[in-house]
Amino acid sequence: MSEAMTPFQRLCEIDRQCRQRGLSLPARRKVAAQWGGIGFRLRQHHCVVPMSELGEVLHEPRQTRLPGVREWVRGVANVRGRLLPIMDLGQLLGFAPVAAGPQRRVLVVEQDEVFAGLLVDEVFGMQHFAVSSFNAALPALEAPLQPLVQGVFRRERDWLVFSPHALVARPAFLDVAR
Repeated sequence: MSEAMTPFQRLCEIDRQCRQRGLSLPARRKVAAQWGGIGFRLRQHHCVVPMSELGEVLHEPRQTRLPGVREWVRGVANVRGRLLPIMDLGQLLGFAPVAAGPQRRVLVVEQDEVFAGLLVDEVFGMQHFAVSSFNAALPALEAPLQPLVQGVFRRERDWLVFSPHALVARPAFLDVAR
């Protein structure tokens, strides 16, 4: 290399060397488009919630029972100074209550003026799926679950795409008084 090169010539030389060395690199592979959400279990169903519909996931907080509410309202918890109503998602949908245990978690939903926690059996964390594995056709599901499921991602098992926003939009969700 000559020291008499202009800065532009030096950049051209660096570019040429990079391209020459790049010939030995492996070919670029196409990566399938991915979709991600939070996986959870409700009874025997493995579900995934779109990240855009979930505020956070909590260990089950201490709750204060409330008189005069439906059985699926477990109580209210103080979460960082905000009162969070905790609802048993299983009971809310007409199933058996969510089983007691250390895996039980609360999915926090915040949509418009609704701030609520949904108690589920277990949370699996972030789940990623190839967009091509999505199927809008639903498998046979219990009637209360059908309008809340937007489709299925197929992997080692079916993962139902559960919409908390569809749940809180139902008038029955806000009808908590007995």
